[in-house]
Amino acid sequence: MTPNEKTIAAFETRIRQMILRFQELKKENKDLYAMIEKNEQDIKQLQAKLDQGQNDYNSLKMAKMIEITDGDLDGAKERLSKLIRDVNKCIAILSDEEQ
Repeated sequence: MTPNEKTIAAFETRIRQMILRFQELKKENKDLYAMIEKNEQDIKQLQAKLDQGQNDYNSLKMAKMIEITDGDLDGAKERLSKLIRDVNKCIAILSDEEQ
């Protein structure tokens, strides 16, 4: 084998190695893009769950505020009823004194 033939054979070998490496990198690139796509879908799903959780939290917070308001309203009604009874008793006492 002449030196030129050896050089050409070595060159062909290097070209084949480069082609194989290119194919490996191409497959790896494809796999990485698939992984990125899957991760983006996972992120969208997790974001949707987070948004739903925040909406649920806000709804519960609002319900708790309404519950507290209703409790305050019931307490206020009871205090007002007691005041009305006390006023009625005072009126009755004053009416008895006038007679």
